[in-house]
Amino acid sequence: MKPLKLNSSSLCQLGASLLKTLRAQVATKKFWFDLVVMTAGMFVASCSVYFFLIPSHLIVGSITGLSLVIAKFVPFLSVGTMIFIINAILLLLAFVLIGNEFGAKTVYTALILGPMIDFLGAVCPIKESLFAVTIQGTGQVIANPWFDLLCFVLVLSVSQSILFSINASTGGLDILAKIINKYCHVSLGTSVTIGGGAICCSAFLINDVSLVIMGLVGTWINGLVVNYFMASINSRIRVYIITDDYRKIVDFVINTINRGCTLHEVTGGYKGQKHVQLEIVLSEDDFSRLIDFMHKEHIESFMTSDQVSAVYGLWNKKSLLSLSQH
Repeated sequence: MKPLKLNSSSLCQLGASLLKTLRAQVATKKFWFDLVVMTAGMFVASCSVYFFLIPSHLIVGSITGLSLVIAKFVPFLSVGTMIFIINAILLLLAFVLIGNEFGAKTVYTALILGPMIDFLGAVCPIKESLFAVTIQGTGQVIANPWFDLLCFVLVLSVSQSILFSINASTGGLDILAKIINKYCHVSLGTSVTIGGGAICCSAFLINDVSLVIMGLVGTWINGLVVNYFMASINSRIRVYIITDDYRKIVDFVINTINRGCTLHEVTGGYKGQKHVQLEIVLSEDDFSRLIDFMHKEHIESFMTSDQVSAVYGLWNKKSLLSLSQH
């Protein structure tokens, strides 16, 4: 296989192509929506690291935890700087192994995490855990790292789940988790636990065994919470409806809420009559709109619904139209 040769002309063409793609993305509402979500999500993540993780000196399985270990041996670099350097290296893996969209979004989130942590340190400096208690008379400070651990995991997991849902991440460990998720076909929560557990073990170099065990427990809880929130975000409602006015519902579903539906011919067990049963997959908001429509139109029906943990492929009208145009 011949090596790829890049000359000035091909580089200019590549740059022009990337610039054209960027301009097209910036012009869309989705770009700005995702940008706001990513910025807010990363601010939440930076707060969880600065207020709970760093003061407690816990090494929960994350690139931040690994940065704390390295910063201990390289004191002239701040934790925020170490996060920046490690994420810059891992971003290459995001582009190569996962894809351009995920890589581009993670570039933004990874680059702003370190500066956000340093910004919080300048605006609101803290020296000890928020849960530290000073014993009167002796001046002894007693900290409870379990509270720091719980708060960090809960807050960070919310941020991770939101970013994963728009095909982005907080960077670092999440990149490894996404790679494990893609190539090993395990859930994102399990991927977070696997990658984080391996990184967490590096804390044996600077921390007591008890603190490392706490970090491993926190990493495990982190994976469980991510799985919980991802299931909540990705879940949909599957509805089965049997009614004589099924055409009204089909028209409403397709043309008003822009979802697809499937029609099944079924036979009633009591009288043996044939009916049409609708199968529709909806979001919670869509389901509420459908119920309101059926009440307004006085549609008599037999309806059942259940929870679907995830939906893959095409499930709305917009996606179907986009496919047909190609």
